[in-house]
Amino acid sequence: MGQCGITSSKTVLVFLNLIFWAAAGILCYVGAYVFITYDDYDHFFEDVYTLIPAVIIIAVGALLFLIGLIGCCATVRESHCGLTTFVVILLLVFMTEVAVVVLGYVYRAKVEDEVNSSIKKVYDEYNGTNSNAQSRAIDYVQRQLQCCGIHNFSDWKQTHWYEESKNNSVPISCCKTAGCTGSLIHPDDLYQEGCEALVVKKLQEIMMYVIWTALTFAAIQMLGMLCACVVLCRRSRDPVYELLISGGTQA
Repeated sequence: MGQCGITSSKTVLVFLNLIFWAAAGILCYVGAYVFITYDDYDHFFEDVYTLIPAVIIIAVGALLFLIGLIGCCATVRESHCGLTTFVVILLLVFMTEVAVVVLGYVYRAKVEDEVNSSIKKVYDEYNGTNSNAQSRAIDYVQRQLQCCGIHNFSDWKQTHWYEESKNNSVPISCCKTAGCTGSLIHPDDLYQEGCEALVVKKLQEIMMYVIWTALTFAAIQMLGMLCACVVLCRRSRDPVYELLISGGTQA
């Protein structure tokens, strides 16, 4: 019965190590996706610490490659030292992922305040040229999220760009129809929803991806630690298993 339990735990552990390798790739992908997406919206928040969860999750992904290798070797060779190292590293990674979840929730709550405090400034610096970073960011966001202005398209009337252009229009990126010129004479041709709420929603969704990814793989790591502990405990307490191992070594 003891040997059967060890064999089952070893089988599950080897399978989990293969999952760890796949998880490493997924975690690195999620972290990179967060960086790339936040780069498109970085003008709407000033707190660079918002990216800390993404940095940590990429580091955890890289570490999982090493964990999978150590776990596979230690399980196949039934190394007490290797399995112990495997459990310790998994525990550290598990604690790190718990920290990612906590930070994710903290920064997710701060996103709205960050966007609210900076979006007005970004719109004021819009000048409609590709050489201007704020202009590129706003045009991208308005096309991507299908929005116009901060709360609605009428917000453009309070911008420096509108006052200087004096043509009673908004940027072309506000248009939702092909023949639209941005003229406020035809408001039905413009996106009706403001960008502030949609930017906040988008950034919060991205942070939730990080949180749920970290939670999922933290649960898998818990199972990995449990199986490794079963193998370690059975190996040290089961005299039959020790006899089999010593007999196999002598043979």
